[in-house]
This record gives sequence, structure tokens and C-alpha cells, in this order.
Amino acid sequence: MTAIKHALQRDIFTPNDERLLSIVNVCKAGKKKKNCFLCATVTTERPVQVKVVKVKKSDKGDFYKRQMAWELRDLTEVDAKDANKENPEFDLHFEKVYRWVASSTAEKNSFISCIWKLNQRYLRKKVEFVNVSPQLLEESVPSGESQSVAGGDEDALDDYQELNAREEQDIESMMEVCEYAISNAEAFAEKLSRELQVLDGANIQSIMASEKQVNILMQLLDRALGEVDNIEGKLLSYEEMLQSVKEQMDQISQSNRLIQISNTNNGKLLDEIQFLVNYMDLSKGHIKALQEGDLSSPKGIEACINASEALSQCMNVTLKPGHEKLMAVKQQQHLFSELRDTFARRLTNHLNNVFVHQGHDQSSTLSQHTAELTLPKHSPLHRDLLRYAKLMEWLKNTQREKYEGLSRTYVDYMTRLYEREIKDFFEVAKIKMAGTSKDGKGKFATLPRKESALKQETESLHGSSGKLTGSTSSLNKLAVSSSNSRRSQSSSLLDMGNMSASDLDVADRTRFDKIFEQVLSELEPLCLAEQDFISKFFKLQQNPTLGENVDDSDGTVHSRPPSEHRHSISEKDMVRMMMNKIFQSIETELNSLIALGDKIDSFNSLYMLVKMSHHVWTAENVDPASYLSTTLGNVLVTVKRNFDKCISGQIRQMEEVKISKKSKVGILPFVTGFEEFAKLAEAIFRNAERRGDLDKAYIKLIRAVFNNGEDFNIFISHFFEGVEARVAQGVREEEVSYQLAFNKQELRKVIKEYPGKEVKKGLDNLYKKVDKHLCEEENLLQVVWHSMQDEFIRQYKHFEGLINRCYPGSGITMEFTIQDMLEYFSSIAQSH
Repeated sequence: MTAIKHALQRDIFTPNDERLLSIVNVCKAGKKKKNCFLCATVTTERPVQVKVVKVKKSDKGDFYKRQMAWELRDLTEVDAKDANKENPEFDLHFEKVYRWVASSTAEKNSFISCIWKLNQRYLRKKVEFVNVSPQLLEESVPSGESQSVAGGDEDALDDYQELNAREEQDIESMMEVCEYAISNAEAFAEKLSRELQVLDGANIQSIMASEKQVNILMQLLDRALGEVDNIEGKLLSYEEMLQSVKEQMDQISQSNRLIQISNTNNGKLLDEIQFLVNYMDLSKGHIKALQEGDLSSPKGIEACINASEALSQCMNVTLKPGHEKLMAVKQQQHLFSELRDTFARRLTNHLNNVFVHQGHDQSSTLSQHTAELTLPKHSPLHRDLLRYAKLMEWLKNTQREKYEGLSRTYVDYMTRLYEREIKDFFEVAKIKMAGTSKDGKGKFATLPRKESALKQETESLHGSSGKLTGSTSSLNKLAVSSSNSRRSQSSSLLDMGNMSASDLDVADRTRFDKIFEQVLSELEPLCLAEQDFISKFFKLQQNPTLGENVDDSDGTVHSRPPSEHRHSISEKDMVRMMMNKIFQSIETELNSLIALGDKIDSFNSLYMLVKMSHHVWTAENVDPASYLSTTLGNVLVTVKRNFDKCISGQIRQMEEVKISKKSKVGILPFVTGFEEFAKLAEAIFRNAERRGDLDKAYIKLIRAVFNNGEDFNIFISHFFEGVEARVAQGVREEEVSYQLAFNKQELRKVIKEYPGKEVKKGLDNLYKKVDKHLCEEENLLQVVWHSMQDEFIRQYKHFEGLINRCYPGSGITMEFTIQDMLEYFSSIAQSH
């Protein structure tokens, strides 16, 4: 291995100015054994570069060649596989992992030890050694060849110097003179030693011969030393002088430093004073406005707004540490607190007086609206109060208790005011509604009412509203004029069927529709205006988001700060609570008005459903979370319930109709009534949002019409009803055919009267009537026709079952089958 090392050093590394420190014979793990050498080298020039070089024999095998090299600084990990057992395998982690198998464990350990030493000496980034024995990393491998391979101490290697060309030439000349220099090295070395002694003696004699020159040199050195002492004395005196200058300069520097510190402190003190003066000084004009400013004039209000904002800025200034201990700052803060409390009391008292004063002015105009179906406008009150919106915001931020007290005062006052106005408004609406009914000749009235009955019913529907102040005489006059002209509590398809279309008073219902529409139209702007005022006046923004632009009460637009966003939910709730308190009577009065309209005419629920749905939809488009949207939505539930009750009532009356058994041919009254109902409903629900509710009602009504009155049911049903009645009385089903009125001959007569041709003809006429009065939207005609088909088939199966059970073995069947009925329905639908 030593010969290989010298050969590699000579042939490969010396030409590249590199020194070989360690070598190991390896092959790649897991592959065929193609041996190569891994060499640890350093460069001879500074800065030193450490490399791991892979060397391989040439294919001819007569020389070595350099195959690959890695910088040691790129090595991240050395894995010796096992620290306790001998194992020739090891891994070197460069940009990828290289797995090697050494020819011997000793060579591996020696190579790893050399890598460790080079890493410790030359690299800042230390390589991680894994599964390596600690002893191996502390000292070199001690045994013979391994030690020589490892290169021993790197310091000794650093001291080694190669012979230069001249030295090599001299040695070669000496060896050529001495013939036995190579054959007998000891004799050659002895000869060199003798010659060296001769040369040493000659050198000593030469030195002794030059003693005189040495003495002269010593004298010169003594004189030089004397001169040096003189120079040192002068330098010492200079140093003493410079020391005094240094002390003076230090004093001057200290003085300058103190002056600079004093100037800096004075500057900082001036800045602090200017800061306090600029941010904690309130002008006399602002102080006067806060103490005695006029809160009733526009100029005075503007001056108070400016003063309150300036006061807030002074009180909210962020003081630096230590400012609060200054007496002047304490005095200013005390002054600000007194001004804040004084102005808050003045503002609260003034706004309370404004509420009362405006309330008296508003009450004086209330009598103008009692005889009309209009609500007083509060825009003047809102306009006057909005001048104080910024002051309310200041009060909200500085005196929260007084702000909340004013809020409660306003709500209490407005609750009483709105309660009177809304109560009187609904009284007038109820009187006008009560006056819309006609006399006993009208289409809905069945029993005339006396004046006392009308008055009692009207007052009972008023609920908690009480009597109408200042308009009792008007109510009595309207009640007298409308006596003997009230409708029945619920109109029906039967009533409508007993009269011609010309008898229907469309103007009466149109008047009711206009009254109900006017009620909703008056309430909507009233609630929206009040909610908008509350939001602006009390600074309760309902729907702001983080960073969103918010419209202020004065029309300016500003960006809402993130801190206010955290309170948006509670402010929204506060607006809702205030609106619920102020308009707590609206929902009750609306429900009372709806109940009255339903008592006057149950078909009024159709008008109310359309109007209420439209206003709910409009309110939700404006603000889905508004009080108006919520309240109208709650009332809409009641209106929808009345509509469903109206439809259910019509169906129930159809079911209770008694048909004379003597009648064989004719049309039931409610069949014609349904036609009139369809005309009325189509006129009401044209382009309405709740069209789907009417379509569902159509399905229910038409099913009821055909359950109780289609041709098949009208003229056959009485026979089978008699059969079922006998069975219910205790007659056994198989004995019914022995009853005289229900024997087989009577059954054949009944069935013979309705052959398939007649049934198809009746169905065709029926389809034409349905097609005439049903709209084409949402395929309603197809739905109703399919429902009719199912009902006919159900009754057919029912009658067929009765025949099989009560007339067993008779062979009697209908003159048409279910398949025939399906073909009738299909062909009729296709033909139209």
C-alpha cells in the first residue's frame, strides 16, 4: 500500500500541487468488485483545499488515472455502519449517498480518522460522523501501516519540505562520485559524516580568525545602544508633554459631551412642552361654547359640535410615560372632565326639552289626519333632531349612561306618540272597511245586521286599541249608514253560484283592496323613515363591514374603522329593540285589521295575501333585517293562514252539500261558483309573487269539485250511497241485492244510463270549462286534469268493488273499463 501511495503522489497529485494524506482500497457496495482508491488530499497552496479523490487503474493496467473528486466541504455525513463490530462498509453523503466496501476494516478506520482530522482542522461546517467509534475520532490508528497511511500528525506533514532542483542535483553529484553510495549506504553515510566534521572544524577556525572584526562589531553595537538610550529619553519627555495635552483634551471632550447632552435634553424638553401645549390646550372659544353655547340655533349647534370634537381630541391624546405626574397636566385633565360633564348635562336637558317640544307640535297636527286614511309625517321632527346627530355621537363615546338615558327617553316618548297615531289610523281604516259591505241583495250578505251588532263586532276587533279619540261620532255615523249592509262572515262558492256574474259587486272588493293597500303604503315609509332616523341620530350603523364606506348623517362618506366593526352586531340589535318598542302596536293592529277584513268577506284574504306578499318582498329588497320586513313577514303568516282557511272552508261547504235524490240532471251550484272564483282569483293574482299559492289552491278546489260534483259522482253516487247506508245499518253485503230499491234490475238501469260515450262527452265538456278558467303557467291545466283522472279511477274502483261484494255472481259490470277511461282522458287532452 505504501508503494501505491508513493506512486499516486508522484504521478497524480504532485503535478496538481496536492499532497496525499490517506488512501483506502474500495469497491462499490452491491456490485461487481471493481477496485478503486479513495484518496484524502490537501493542496500545497493557500488557502488549503481538502478533497476526496477517486482514483482508478487504467484499462491497460499500467498507470492510474483520476476519475472523480469531491470537495470535503460538500460532505454532510460519514456512516461507518457499526461502531462496535468490524465492518468494512461505509457511506459518504455528498450530493447523493455513495456506498463503499473497503478491502479491510483497518484501511476504512484509518481513512475515516483522517477525514475527521481534516474536518476538524480546515472546515467550519462540521461533518456528521455516524456509527463511528469515539476512540477512532480522538486519535489516529496506532498500528504500523495504518499509521503511515493516515499520514501521522498533520503538523509534521506541514513541516515537510521537498528538495529543490539544486539540492537534488548536488546529492546526485555526490552519489556519482561515490561508487558505493547505493550499494553500501552505511559506508556512504559514514563518509558524509566525516566530511561534515571537517567542514565544522574549518568553520570554527574561520570564526576565531575573525575575532578582531567581532570586537569592532561589538563596539559599534555599544555606541548604537547609547544612541538608543538618548532617543528613549527624548521620547519619554515628549510622552510626558503629550500626556498633559491628552488630559486637557479629555477635559475639553468631557465638557463638550456635557454641553451636547444639555442641548439634547433641552430639545427634548421643548418638544414635550410643545406636545402638551399643542394637544392639551383648549381655546377660550371652545370652552365658552361648551359652558354656555346656544343649542337651539344652527350656529350655536355647529360651535358646540366643534368644541366637543376639540375636547374629545384633548381628552383622548396619548400621553407619554411620566406626563400624568405633571401638575399642569392633572389640572388640564380635571378641567376637561368638568367641561365634559357640564356640556353632557346641558345637552341631555336640551334634547329632552326638544323631544317634548317637538311632541307637542306633532300632536297638534294629529287631528288633521284622523278623518283621513293617512299617517302624520315625522320628517320635520327628524330633520330638526338630526342637527344634533354628531353631538349624540360625542355623548355616546364620552357619557354612555346619558346617551342610553336619552335613547330610552326618546323611545318612551315616541312609543306613546306612535301608539296614538297608529291606533287612530287603524280606527279610520276599520271604519272605512266596515263601510264597504253591501246590503242583503249583495253577493255575500245573507243576514242583515243591526247597528248595535255592527258596532259591537267592530269594537271587539279593535283589541287593545280602545276607542277612537275625537272621532267617535264619525264611527257612529258610518256604523248607522252601514247597518243592514254587512256581509256574512264567510262568502262561499255556493253563494256565488246562486247569482249571476252581473250581481257580483266588484267595486266593493276593489274598494277594500285599495284601503288595505293604502294602509300598507302608509306604514312602509313611516317605519323605514323612523329606522333610518334612529340609525343616523343614535349612530347605530346596521350593516357596515370592515373597511366599508359609511354614509354619515350630514351626507359625508367616511371609512368605518375596524374598531367599530366589533360592535356592529350589538348596534343592530339595539336598532331592532328600539323599533320593536316604538312600533309595538303595529303587528297587533294589523292582525286586528286582517281579522276584520276576513270577517267582512273571507275572499278578502286573497287580496290581503297578494298585497302583503308584495310589501314583504319590497321590504326585504330594501333591508332583509329591517323591522318592517320582520313585522310584515310575521303578519304574512297570519294572512296565509286565513287564505288557507278560506280555501278549506270552501272545500268543506262543498262536502256538506246535500243533493236531492229526485234530481237526475243538473249542475251543482258550487261548480258555477268555482268558475266565478277562478275569474276573481285570476284578476287578483295576475303577476303576483304568490301565484304558486293560488295554483295549489286550484288543485285542492278542483279536486273537491270533482270529489263532490262531477257527472260520474252526481248521478251514480246516490245509488251506491244507499247501498253503503244499508250495509252500515247491519245488512250483510251479499244480501243487499234482495232489497227492492237496490236489486240487480235497479243497478242495471243506473249503469245503462251512463255508457262510455256519455262519460267521454261529459269529460270533454268538463275539460273545456277547466281550460277556460285556468292559467297556462306552470302546466296547471295538466296537473288538474291528471288529478281528475286519478279521482275518477279511484271512484270507479270503489264502485266496482261494491258491485263485486254486494252482487256476487251477477255478472254486472260498468259499460266502460278503466282502460277506456284512460283513453278518454288522453284523447281529450290531445285533442285540445
